[in-house]
Amino acid sequence: MARILPTALPFPPYLSAMKRINLLALCLVMLTAWTVGCSSDRSASDGKDVLRIAVIPKGTSHEFWKSVHFGAEKAAGEIGGVEVIWKGPVVESDTGSQIEVVKDMITRGVDGIVLAPNQKGGLVDAVDEAIGEGIPVVIFDSGLEKGPDIVSYVATDNFKGGQMAADAMAAALNEKGNVILLRYLAGSESTEQRENGFLDAIANYPEINVLSSDQYGGDNATEAKEKVDQLLQLHGDSLDGIFAVCEPNANGTLEAIKNAGQGGKIKFIAFDPSDSLITGLDNGTVHGIVLQDPVQMGYQSVKTIMAAINGKTAEEFQSTGEYLATPENMKDDEIQRLLKPQIVD
Repeated sequence: MARILPTALPFPPYLSAMKRINLLALCLVMLTAWTVGCSSDRSASDGKDVLRIAVIPKGTSHEFWKSVHFGAEKAAGEIGGVEVIWKGPVVESDTGSQIEVVKDMITRGVDGIVLAPNQKGGLVDAVDEAIGEGIPVVIFDSGLEKGPDIVSYVATDNFKGGQMAADAMAAALNEKGNVILLRYLAGSESTEQRENGFLDAIANYPEINVLSSDQYGGDNATEAKEKVDQLLQLHGDSLDGIFAVCEPNANGTLEAIKNAGQGGKIKFIAFDPSDSLITGLDNGTVHGIVLQDPVQMGYQSVKTIMAAINGKTAEEFQSTGEYLATPENMKDDEIQRLLKPQIVD
């Protein structure tokens, strides 16, 4: 043994054989500890000890999605051992980018996907692919066309929200007048449900006439303002009310109404809040805002996907609630919470 050690490790020749053996044993212990430590670090960095949940919104630029992100992180923190990977397209009309995000998460081998599809048909194949790879999928905010075997759909009852907007409009108009429905984007399931709900309920008021319901405001305030400018020029003299079905559309609509000198005169119902819409609710240029609970949406979606990973089943549809803010109730604690939900900066 004494003759072998010098060739294996460069010990000084003055060490005795016993000392060389003891030193070799110490080196082996240290090497083993270092290897185990590196293995543990590598396991954590590879995500083997932490479940990775991809949360993919329609877009990342609007306040609504930042509140969804807050709720997702809150759920992950309560559960423990969960990493939320938050990634989505910048603009909500970029279906191609959202598909690429889903495919990237499949390649990365995440443990679950929580997705708000910006096109009800465009994301079907990507979701099918994820499920085929053994990755469970929860859909939130906006529905997916039938086909993929998803865990659950977590969202506002958007049809009911549209009905609430119609009733609010009727109340603001004393059930009489001419109104416009400004649509969002073709293929967006959540806003289509709001549009259908509004038209369904407004039909209950025989003295309210819908002047226009086939125009789309697009996914940003600038485009929506331009569309409403055109509608005001066409119908301005006879127009009494407008319903805009989402935050960017509502922001653009409010700007167009004010620029036309019609603030307060045209009754305006919005869907989802923003700073300018809240100010409008306070000063009389906005007459109602249908509210969702985006924090609860993100929270419940992550809770649901984690339950599925642990072998539990979920309801096919889970409603996170729908509410109406008016000038009269906007200072109430519950409405304030929904008007200004917490966000991830």
